[in-house]
Amino acid sequence: METDLECGAPALKRIYVVGTADTKGEELTYLAGVVSSLGQDPIVVDVGTRAPTVPVDVTAVEVASHAPAGAESVLSTDDRGTAMAAMGEALSRYITSCGDVAGVVGIGGGGGTSIITAGMRALPLGLPKLMVSTLASGDVAPFVDVSDITMMPAVTDLAGLNRLSRTILHNAGTAIAGMCNHPLVVSDEKPALGLTMFGVTTDAVSAITDQLKREYDCLVFHATGTGGRAMEKLVDSGMLVGVLDITTTEICDLLLGGVLSAGEDRLGAIARLKLPYVGSVGALDMVNFWAMDTVPEHYRSRLLHPHNPNVTLMRTTPEECQRIGQWIGGKLNRMEGPVRFMLPEKGVSALDREGGLFYDPEADTALFSAIEDTVEWTTARRLIRLSCHINDPEFAHAAVAAFREIAA
Repeated sequence: METDLECGAPALKRIYVVGTADTKGEELTYLAGVVSSLGQDPIVVDVGTRAPTVPVDVTAVEVASHAPAGAESVLSTDDRGTAMAAMGEALSRYITSCGDVAGVVGIGGGGGTSIITAGMRALPLGLPKLMVSTLASGDVAPFVDVSDITMMPAVTDLAGLNRLSRTILHNAGTAIAGMCNHPLVVSDEKPALGLTMFGVTTDAVSAITDQLKREYDCLVFHATGTGGRAMEKLVDSGMLVGVLDITTTEICDLLLGGVLSAGEDRLGAIARLKLPYVGSVGALDMVNFWAMDTVPEHYRSRLLHPHNPNVTLMRTTPEECQRIGQWIGGKLNRMEGPVRFMLPEKGVSALDREGGLFYDPEADTALFSAIEDTVEWTTARRLIRLSCHINDPEFAHAAVAAFREIAA
């Protein structure tokens, strides 16, 4: 059975059952048997660093050979952390080179979970991914990131079969087989758009979506860090034909130490793919922190608003808005696709309007001026100033008109 399979592109799709066959061999064999009993053709993939205890279809050597520096760089190191990171990268390269993946189910403790989810994160969104892990009841953000991995708690340690582990693994095998046996058949052929929204820009984005949904499949992302990164991942994957980035608030958190940053590559995918882009300054009046007692000491004297018991908002200052605007301007200058950037002069969020808690014309002016002065405006990269609030109907109509112009 140990065949060192090379990935091809056969017509039939198969479920990949992944784990460390040196320590989880019995469980892998049982899980593959469940998948097989439900009419699927499993492929057992070993990502362990020692000799397997059961027959496998794809050996650890074959997986490790996909590492940039070859199998020896993965399997010959004595540093466990280095070996796991290298095997995770090798699995990512291996699994994405396969043309017959219907879905992936993995089992593991801390090390196995790290390796296997690295491979899962490299796979397309929508492809079934299920990870049975001893860590699944804790903070799984580092393992899931912006992918759609389903995490299933192993409850007991994966150290041999028992009455509970058999039940958990049976459920996992049944779940992955069900996902793969009954894929969604998408009949809607409308092209997909990415839009960004926050609670304080809901009126604007909802109005824009209502006007575009007959022509486009509108994918709205909550601008909470993971939302922005998920949208950019879809841009990089080629799944989106354009972006209406109304809510760029994650940039505030990146630059000022908030908790909802989308990272330095925010706006990077849009530049790389040269997509039609309508952007704006939604919620750039605020930085996000968790509960009030988590706000850093040096910000405690600032204008703070408890959005709810778990989230605290801090108003950005004119100096900070200038920095934010310059950062955005630098990113816009790298965009070679068609760009329309919109400045709503009467406020950038539900809190930033005349009489509102975050209303600060001086800060907004600093933001707008920094963007206008930093960007190299061209016929393809244009600025649109609007004498309205971001949540006014006029803004939504202007955003839709701008997008239709550059997407035509």
